[in-house]
Amino acid sequence: MWSKALSASAFAATAHAVSVSVASEGGNATSPYAYGFMFEVFRESTSDRGDEELTLSRILTILVMAVFTLSSFTIELSRATLNLDYWNSLGGAGLSLQNLSKPLSSALPTSMQVSADNATSDTIGFSNEGFWGFPVVSGWQYNGSFWVYGGLDGNITICLSSYDDKVFAETSVEVSSTSEWTQYHYTFNPSESAPDSNNTLNFTFASSDLKDSVNFNLLSLFPPTYNDRPNGLRIDLMEAIDGLYPSFFRMPGGNNMEGLQSPYWWNWTNTIGPLTQRPGYPGTWEYENTNGLGLIEHLLWAQDLGMEPMLGVWAGLWLDREVVPEDELQVYVQSALDELEFLMGDASTEWGSYRESLGYGPFEIGFVEIGNEDSLNDGAPTYAAYRFQAFHDAIRDAYPDITIIASYFDVEGSTPPDNASGDFHQYAAPQLMSSEFGYFDNYTSEHPVVIGEYAVTYYPDGDTTRVGQGNFAPYWQGSVAEAIFLLGAERNSDKIIGSAYAPSFQNLNRWEWIPDLIEFDANPEHTTMSTSWEMIHLLSGTRITENLPMTITDGGFGPAYFVAGRSNDTGSHIAKLAVYNATSEIPFQLNFDGVSSGATANLTYLTAPMNASNPIGGSIVEKNVNTVAAGDDGTFSFQLPPYSVAVLEVGANNAGEGQDYSSHGSRHGWQGCRSFGKGGSHRGSWGKHGHGWQA
Repeated sequence: MWSKALSASAFAATAHAVSVSVASEGGNATSPYAYGFMFEVFRESTSDRGDEELTLSRILTILVMAVFTLSSFTIELSRATLNLDYWNSLGGAGLSLQNLSKPLSSALPTSMQVSADNATSDTIGFSNEGFWGFPVVSGWQYNGSFWVYGGLDGNITICLSSYDDKVFAETSVEVSSTSEWTQYHYTFNPSESAPDSNNTLNFTFASSDLKDSVNFNLLSLFPPTYNDRPNGLRIDLMEAIDGLYPSFFRMPGGNNMEGLQSPYWWNWTNTIGPLTQRPGYPGTWEYENTNGLGLIEHLLWAQDLGMEPMLGVWAGLWLDREVVPEDELQVYVQSALDELEFLMGDASTEWGSYRESLGYGPFEIGFVEIGNEDSLNDGAPTYAAYRFQAFHDAIRDAYPDITIIASYFDVEGSTPPDNASGDFHQYAAPQLMSSEFGYFDNYTSEHPVVIGEYAVTYYPDGDTTRVGQGNFAPYWQGSVAEAIFLLGAERNSDKIIGSAYAPSFQNLNRWEWIPDLIEFDANPEHTTMSTSWEMIHLLSGTRITENLPMTITDGGFGPAYFVAGRSNDTGSHIAKLAVYNATSEIPFQLNFDGVSSGATANLTYLTAPMNASNPIGGSIVEKNVNTVAAGDDGTFSFQLPPYSVAVLEVGANNAGEGQDYSSHGSRHGWQGCRSFGKGGSHRGSWGKHGHGWQA
């Protein structure tokens, strides 16, 4: 985390009754991007074929990432550290890697050659183990394809089967010898579901049909994908993301965007066009990036879930601390401009025309982040001296309405130039995270911040016990601490664009970083939304569009924390609350100006054992939903237990006989997403400092 000299107030932990009155005007309009989603290809969280591919090794490389099992199974056989570790011979077939004089493409030069020289059966072939297995579900239609070159005339039988050879789905494809690479497609529907994901994908054919040898590349199998998109994303994981109600999408990362060393980085030009033309590269997290999850796929992902893209562009720093010299930087600045032209340009532009040729209209980009964590790896001096400014000025000149974000929230002790925004990352123990409710109170709104990454990553005893030593998922005390941090961001919404938990995904079979928001493996029944996911689901699902001033007459902040306001979209009055380390239930007396006797509110609160995590495929979080009636003076009285997160909402039709809130109130602050006239697609403008509460 990189910090500026802001005050972080320490709040008392003793429990007191809390009495709060919420005003009806004088508040701050909130950011429409309060809750977002951050993603990067991260240690088997995707195969970087971030799609739903199921075959292990679209690239036939090292361990081959878990295509997210995001989507499917693919095999490519090419570049980097290639091996056949997850391919198995059937019937004594000879399997070897070959770089032919006629490759599938220059991007994918390595293929798997199959020969019958030492066959032990009349039927030979190969199998693939998938990303730790293949889910087989009755009712799903699977779509696959593969490329073939060489002397094979006959039928290839393709099936999904268990390790004890029970076949769940099978089809055959007729192939003919050819002197050119040829792609074949197939589909099948399992006759029954497999009891688990311990299954393989098998390709077999008669050894007599093989004239010499035959080569395969880019073998692919997809189950159903979200919105039925080709090369698409896994339905259950997309639905898990959608349950966060994210408004922005920070992509494509992350350390993976930076690259380990020269010349490798997330070069967007290698992620567009046909899959056969996408060369991979050694990724940051110890496996090969195939670029199957490319720039367009990221944008379609954002489109499908209604998220505004927050596009990261590489800024000349590798993780091994090498930096592009100033006199060599322009080519990378131009690459960022070309990327924006590719996404937003019309058909009259070079890159916009190419995007149109791929079948896509222009996308809208409102946010661009220059680099990632450039305060680390000795990057700060050059970032402040010339790298940030070079990208900033070029993008600002070409696209004045884009909000530009620096990759850390101050640049060598100075605020970013020209009202640019900053990126704040926070990983901490719960004591620190819960103490940062007031962290941004004294920060300026002139350079609004995106909290691009945050998470509680330690147990309460501090830095000595990392989450994962005995547990690898978020736990409830940490999730409550995160909620307090988020409520602090919400009440400073004139200064905070939005927040995103990181990292997002963890493959249960192999991971690099813990904890993560969502755990999964090949079996959709094992997909697990963490305790932090459940907390975000509650807070993000009820949005305040206008924070309102609060007068606290009894109690104060700590161990209870809260923010209040209204939704001008629904007319509701809303309070969001969290109770951290109280020793008993805390009584609340909450009054909204204009809400009278007879009003009713829905109170939803979450509780769980302090140090418990959600089990695989399950939840330990208890959701409590109650109706609270306002007393004679219009006050809502209720209690919340220790370590709870709550939302109280008074619907527009349940406010009693008090003030009419159907129209917008008098307010300052956020009116969309333009950072002082230079911002995203909502085309509003940031405004004045807020004053969301009074103590």
